[in-house]
Amino acid sequence: MNPIDPNRGRSSAPSIPKDPTPLALAALAVCGLVVLTAWWVLLGLERILERNQLGGALLDAALVGVGLLPLLLLVPVLRSLRAAGQARAGLALKDLITARVKTAESREWAQYAIGYGAAVLLVFLGVQFLLANDGAVAATFFRLELIQSSFGLVLQAFWKNVWMFCVAEVFILIWGLVIAVARMVPGRAGQPIRFLATLYTDVFRGLPTIISIYLIALGLPLANVPVVRDWPPEWLAILALTISYGAYVAEVYRAGLDSIHPSQWSAARSLGLSFGQTLRFVVIPQAVRRIIPPLLNDFIALQKDTALVNVVGVIDGFNQAKIIASNKFNLSAVTTVALLFMLITIPQTRFVDRLLEQEKRRTRG
Repeated sequence: MNPIDPNRGRSSAPSIPKDPTPLALAALAVCGLVVLTAWWVLLGLERILERNQLGGALLDAALVGVGLLPLLLLVPVLRSLRAAGQARAGLALKDLITARVKTAESREWAQYAIGYGAAVLLVFLGVQFLLANDGAVAATFFRLELIQSSFGLVLQAFWKNVWMFCVAEVFILIWGLVIAVARMVPGRAGQPIRFLATLYTDVFRGLPTIISIYLIALGLPLANVPVVRDWPPEWLAILALTISYGAYVAEVYRAGLDSIHPSQWSAARSLGLSFGQTLRFVVIPQAVRRIIPPLLNDFIALQKDTALVNVVGVIDGFNQAKIIASNKFNLSAVTTVALLFMLITIPQTRFVDRLLEQEKRRTRG
């Protein structure tokens, strides 16, 4: 038997930190690339403005100010180089603590400069894309005078998207809950209902929304179906959105209902509550609180998909923008409606992220 090694389990000698100077120099190179790219893009922008007689002292001063902003990246780069020099000095004096601290500091400042430099570089490359072909790209998508003149018409039509979204959302919440409950009906007698509910969700989750809108909003009047044949296209589109998104929301509801512990069901039934009463007073209130974030994600997608109703002739924001684009041979009006959609969807997305973070904190607590 080998004797026990008294040094077994002890940590090895402290490792010597690597020199952070190469990373600091890489940050310096990235900074130089960003500055050169920014000046190249701004010079091209200045030439385009002069060609279109849009220059001026104030605009030139603004371009100079924007060109000087990338130089701020030199601040973290210089701090990284200074910390790297202090780390090398610590190694020379065999002061490993100072060497490690300064090495970590140098790397942090270098990574900071590289990260922000990459972001700024992407921004200027995006500007250069808009300036491509002597500014033809920017003129095609961002002609300011056309955006200003068509904004009123596009905004007025866009409110129809908002109205359709709000009305459809109410019906989808109700219809999705009905389908989710139908998929959970207990017993052998409920098997046909569960089968039909499952078939419905499978069919409409596999069917693209635009096809559902086309078939329902155009097919029902064409087939002369009573009642709905006299509906305006907006309400037929709302019906199609409700049927299509009801399948997705039903699955969100069902996931929330299944997440409730079986003991909640058992306790409620043991107190004499029926299946419906258990759902209404015990299970659904707990489940809805858990599924609010995924429900909001579905409604963000619903808000965007209201633009699909243009296939049945509804004059919504997108359809109005297409008409203007066809008349003016320019897509700036479509850019306007795109910005309007982003204006109402991005805050909702951030709100969903906040709800998810609150739910994580509540679960951890």
